[in-house]
Amino acid sequence: MLDKNGIAKRIAKEVKDGMYVNLGIGIPTLVANYIPQGINVELQSENGILGMGPFPFEGEEDADLINAGKQTVTLLPGSSIFDSAMSFGMIRAQKVNLTILGAMEVSEDGDIANWKIPGKMVKGMGGAMDLVASAKNIIVAMQQVNKAGQSKLLAKCELPLTGIKCVKKIVTELGVYEIIPGKGFKLLERAPGVSVEDIKKATAGKLIVEGEIPEMSV
Repeated sequence: MLDKNGIAKRIAKEVKDGMYVNLGIGIPTLVANYIPQGINVELQSENGILGMGPFPFEGEEDADLINAGKQTVTLLPGSSIFDSAMSFGMIRAQKVNLTILGAMEVSEDGDIANWKIPGKMVKGMGGAMDLVASAKNIIVAMQQVNKAGQSKLLAKCELPLTGIKCVKKIVTELGVYEIIPGKGFKLLERAPGVSVEDIKKATAGKLIVEGEIPEMSV
């Protein structure tokens, strides 16, 4: 199985040259550390950064320079800082090519729940609602099962929804999936050491398995 860094490393392969990419809170922030060499991308954070770099080395943190998750980050040459109004203007105007989000649940139709668990305190929705409503392409980075061993890839989301039919692809500790509208989760790759049977047991929604499923390289 993949750890959180393994998930981020696999998702980084989805980033293409010239893209503007928004990284959500949690596992997605780690993607900044694994952008392939020679790929020129602009990482955007909805609190007002364009041109975000990888996490700083220990001792080189700047407490005034943070991402949307309040983690210290770095800036690349040519980066810019601006207010949230301009940042959300970029998002709502669909200037962001790829959005990478964490999730608590994803349905087989591509619905996403990633902002609230009823009965628990939350800081707020943040930029999630705008991102899922405006993004051209959404990839979810998440753990496939919760601490109780229950699947988070479901037929229908049980938690409050953030967006409807918006997720295109999912990368978990077990595999890579594409949402096929009206059909379910299509298994594209399996994590090293993970069998198709393991994945079937960890998927509550409809799973599409066609032919030999390759083991992903990370």
